[in-house]
Amino acid sequence: MIFKNVSTLSNKIEKAFFVEQVKVYIRLIEVFCEKNNIAFQADEDVYDLDELKSIGVVNSEDDIDNLKKILGRDYQLFIKAVNFAVLHKNELNGLLDKLSNTERQKVQRQAAEKHELTLVDFFCGAGGLSLGFLQQGFNVKLANDIEDVCIQTYKYNHPELPTDKLIQGDIKQIVDHIDEYIDENIDIVVGGPPCQGFSEANRQRVIDDPRNKLYKYYVQAVEKIAPKFVVMENVKGMLKVANQVVEDYQNLRIEKDGHIYTYKVNYQILNSQNFSVAQSRERLIYIAIRNDVMDEKNITPEMIFEQINASCKENKIYILQDALDDIKPLEAPRIKNMNEVDSDVTGKKIDVNMYEECKNEYLDLINMGRDIPYLYNHKARYLSDVNYEIYKRLNPGDDATDEKIADIMPYAHRNHCFKDKYYKLYADRPCRTITAHLRMDCHSHIHPSQIRALTPREAARVQSFPDDYLFWGAYLKTYMQIGNAVPPMMARGIAAVIKMYLE
Repeated sequence: MIFKNVSTLSNKIEKAFFVEQVKVYIRLIEVFCEKNNIAFQADEDVYDLDELKSIGVVNSEDDIDNLKKILGRDYQLFIKAVNFAVLHKNELNGLLDKLSNTERQKVQRQAAEKHELTLVDFFCGAGGLSLGFLQQGFNVKLANDIEDVCIQTYKYNHPELPTDKLIQGDIKQIVDHIDEYIDENIDIVVGGPPCQGFSEANRQRVIDDPRNKLYKYYVQAVEKIAPKFVVMENVKGMLKVANQVVEDYQNLRIEKDGHIYTYKVNYQILNSQNFSVAQSRERLIYIAIRNDVMDEKNITPEMIFEQINASCKENKIYILQDALDDIKPLEAPRIKNMNEVDSDVTGKKIDVNMYEECKNEYLDLINMGRDIPYLYNHKARYLSDVNYEIYKRLNPGDDATDEKIADIMPYAHRNHCFKDKYYKLYADRPCRTITAHLRMDCHSHIHPSQIRALTPREAARVQSFPDDYLFWGAYLKTYMQIGNAVPPMMARGIAAVIKMYLE
């Protein structure tokens, strides 16, 4: 569940996430009051034990003292928020459901009762790939990632997946005990295993480089699960070892339930902009199909790619401005260490969506036609005086080599190495690729018209995440999660074609 009982919090990381969850709960109540012009009034001295148990923060009255200790000054405000939520439950329209263990259990029971297509997501990250398949009617049965912050983001945004089926840790632990997690046939395994040894792909069988063990475990997981389809996503650099990957999949010979299964696999470079994502992002996609499915459906991986590419021709190409429309303008903080601080000027982690009813075609698409009253993770990043001046002088398309910044460019003596260190984006083109490097700095993704970098929310829109997809953790880690993710719209397009051969 989303909240762990306070008595079970065993380390600083768990306590930090707990406090963050409480603060999100409080903030959601605050923005509800702001939007609806309602006074935030409720008793803060008397706690509602039943509601605290429903949320999941306590099991009994014995846990209250521990709750007070962990929350400190936030305790009374949290109690006030909980009491307010009880008083206004009908008006909240499910705003807090993802933070209620009781409500999440309802969603999970409903998901379990549906006979939907089944999916396993390894290296799930923040959940972009899962989300795209979910939007096409797939039901995630197991997900795994090693990053604690990714697990928290995935958990919140995917209430349909039981907590014991979302595993943080090394994939090897899961592969070795896969039967403990999966007790049914799986339609598709998806994921993007990292392969760190690609730069040395001048030797034979580089895929066997010890640094690429995660990929090998991914293949082992496929061997144990024997899904009907496999979709594997990776960077273009993996193209160097593509034939080795094909060989590994096609060498699989699986005996299961009295059958012998093999796989045929193919790969292509696909660009997310062709899936109506407002970004040029090339990724290497592998699709493998089990032999019995190929025979029954008269289909091959090559044919799947042909159909994916054909469907993409019908899609509209969106530009960066489509993702930047109808969002509050912000100013960059000019004081260090202010990224985590909420402000009307520099942005808030959760805020009222002042443009709720002014959505454009692209936003309507990524939000699946929903009106979203609140905006998450729209906070501008700190700018030093030098960088502020650089951002101000550049025009769209200008980079670090531009003469307008030569006198203040910190890396002027190494422009050949740092051409892309600074880059102001074009508003009228698909955005350049959103990367995890944005956690280090955002100089390569300067807003086309405001003197600041893209915010995490703007980057998430470019990646095609809906506006109510909340990224948890420290501010800079939200960029990492967004940059590493598979665009949900891209995943949705791939899922739509594969789905036709699973129904």
